[in-house]
Amino acid sequence: MPILFIIDPPESLQLKKDSTLALMKEAIRQNHEVYFCLQHELYIDANQLFCRTHRFELAIFPVHAKTYEIHPVSFFNALFMRKDPPVDQAYLHTTYLLDIAEKSNVKVFNKPSSIRSWNEKISILQFDMLIPKTLVTANSDIVKKFFKEHGDIILKPLDGMGGKNIFRVSEFEKNLNVILEIMTNHGHQMIMAQQYIPEISLGDKRIVIIEGIPFPYALARIPMEGETRGNLASGGQGIAQPLSKRDSEIATIVGKKLLNEGLHFVGIDVIGDYLTEINVTSPTGIVELFEQTKQNPAELIINAL
Repeated sequence: MPILFIIDPPESLQLKKDSTLALMKEAIRQNHEVYFCLQHELYIDANQLFCRTHRFELAIFPVHAKTYEIHPVSFFNALFMRKDPPVDQAYLHTTYLLDIAEKSNVKVFNKPSSIRSWNEKISILQFDMLIPKTLVTANSDIVKKFFKEHGDIILKPLDGMGGKNIFRVSEFEKNLNVILEIMTNHGHQMIMAQQYIPEISLGDKRIVIIEGIPFPYALARIPMEGETRGNLASGGQGIAQPLSKRDSEIATIVGKKLLNEGLHFVGIDVIGDYLTEINVTSPTGIVELFEQTKQNPAELIINAL
């Protein structure tokens, strides 16, 4: 069946580790027709959603023919929205167009309205029994009070990815005022503060959830020496390990809720015994999991179609 992937520019993908590419390869292996496009190649004409697409040819990708095929999005049986954050205005506009695709009986991974509703940082607040002490505010004085209470905290923007612009603030931090001025844009931009979890030294665990069911292994992303961020994009080392009892408990609770929201393929982040983020836009880590466990998350995801 024909499947459409909305992706970042092909030349920006890391060909050996990219989860989107792994999904496209697996779809080809299962004899599906695979097409891709960028989000700006969607358009509406006469109240119908169309897309300028390219056929995915593994032998030459990321190079592709300059010619393109125009298809109504209803031509596709399934569509994967795999554009990386930030969830900016262009991204939001794309999700509104994909609402129309759903009305044409195209199965969209993930449900566009739920991508809008489930901010990858704030959405953890729906699971208050699973998360560390957490604060969301634009007010620097409130953050300072939180810091005084907990003594060691993490500050993060609400729209970032890959560990960008995340700060650890401990008792010896002398630049808290400057950090807060920049992060909150002088009190106009909300940020998240969380109690620091020492178990980050054992890894920031990415747990993949497919159709509400957690993959049996987590990818523990171990920070580099001197770092507090385990993200692979920040230099962390990914090590696959079986889910602990607590990992499974968290992933099962979250997975059931997310599936009911039309979020079929997600990645949650767990540090120690705490849920810290829910990734619903373009979860990663499936290549490393397959390489180390010989169990293929991409196969399970494509099978879910």
